Amino acid sequence: MEGLLTLGLFVALFSCTSASTEICTNSLLPGAKGDQGEVGEEGDEGKLGKNGPPGFPGDKGDTGLGGAAGLKGKPGTTCDCGRYRKVVGQLDVNVGKLSNAVKFVKNVVLGLRETEERYYLLVKELKRFREASMNCKLRGGGLAMPKTSNTNRLMADYVSQAGLTSVYVGVQAQSKDADGSSVYVYADSSPLQGFTGWSQEEDLRSGTNSSCVELLGSGTWGRVECEATMFFMCEFQKSRRRGGGGGGGGGGGRATPALS
Repeated sequence: MEGLLTLGLFVALFSCTSASTEICTNSLLPGAKGDQGEVGEEGDEGKLGKNGPPGFPGDKGDTGLGGAAGLKGKPGTTCDCGRYRKVVGQLDVNVGKLSNAVKFVKNVVLGLRETEERYYLLVKELKRFREASMNCKLRGGGLAMPKTSNTNRLMADYVSQAGLTSVYVGVQAQSKDADGSSVYVYADSSPLQGFTGWSQEEDLRSGTNSSCVELLGSGTWGRVECEATMFFMCEFQKSRRRGGGGGGGGGGGRATPALS
């Protein structure tokens, strides 16, 4: 019996190997399905991927419900515009009156004279030249300097109309020439240029020791001793001018004359 089984197995193997184009399938049959394996460990966290493309815009939402109505406001006041216009008009009138009053005080009561750039004040106080100069500076200005024929004429008329003979002005001898004659300058140390008011008699007295200058009501200049006591005239610059020069004058800024 055992011999027959061996012989049958041998015959089967021989028939399988002798076929050139046939496939032997008797010995390659799949086995039974095995048991399920164990679950593996959890893997590492993967890398963060790139941002995806933006999504399409969403649809417009529905209109919301209307809010509740607000409270009623307080009633407004009636504008009395006519009254305000009347007040403003009255203010304009008052400003005009005040301007005229100031002009009256300057020109009549105080006796000020003025040009486009300066005020002039005749001070009826007897002072020596140095005292007069200091008094003008304390008032915010300086001794008046007749640098042009027009200014000289205005100052001379001022003196004459005040009933005076002469006053100190801002001209003084600074040094002497080689021949002994005095060299005069204005109070701001600028030289006498373009205009002088010396009379012929004063030109002949150029070698005098009198170092200060008086302005006569006639418009001419006279030499006088600086220790003599006289009335004097001050000038006050209205506003600062770039470049200085021109009409001259001390102060260098907006000045308000101290009149007392």
